[in-house]
Amino acid sequence: MVVPKDKSVEELVEMRLGAVFMPCGMGHFIGIDTHDVGGYLTGQPERVMQPGLKSLRTARVIEPAMVLTVEPGCYFIEHLLNEALEDGSPFVTYLDAGLVNEFRDFGGIRLEDVVAITDTGFINYTLCPRTVSEVESVMAGGKWPPMKDEAPELCRDRLTDPNPLPPPPPSC
Repeated sequence: MVVPKDKSVEELVEMRLGAVFMPCGMGHFIGIDTHDVGGYLTGQPERVMQPGLKSLRTARVIEPAMVLTVEPGCYFIEHLLNEALEDGSPFVTYLDAGLVNEFRDFGGIRLEDVVAITDTGFINYTLCPRTVSEVESVMAGGKWPPMKDEAPELCRDRLTDPNPLPPPPPSC
């Protein structure tokens, strides 16, 4: 999709080329509401207004006990693709137009994980297939969740727990 030519990956990132395919933020806080607010507070880093960053829902310093989503995605949005492929666009020479055009009607895809920040890192509470082999196994009718976590770097600590959720509270 992207042809680096005379630029390094870091330079393409600095140009904000990624915003063509991911113009939105990377997630949001989870709290009292599903999409909790409170991302831009006094004394915290200020909002960056560059493409691909201006829609971030927070610039806060992440601290233990915060719970938030991590939602990387890749989207094929008609007007953004058209602008990026126009003559004079800073991106046109770095995109393979034929390949981009193959995906125009695809829409996009997003992965969403809910993570709790700890003193030493995070716990990923999302229990769905993430690796190619996990997805293929589930699509073929395989057992989920699996007996063994093949991607421990995702910190899905409860993935192989036979009781990943606490029991419901007693009813009244």
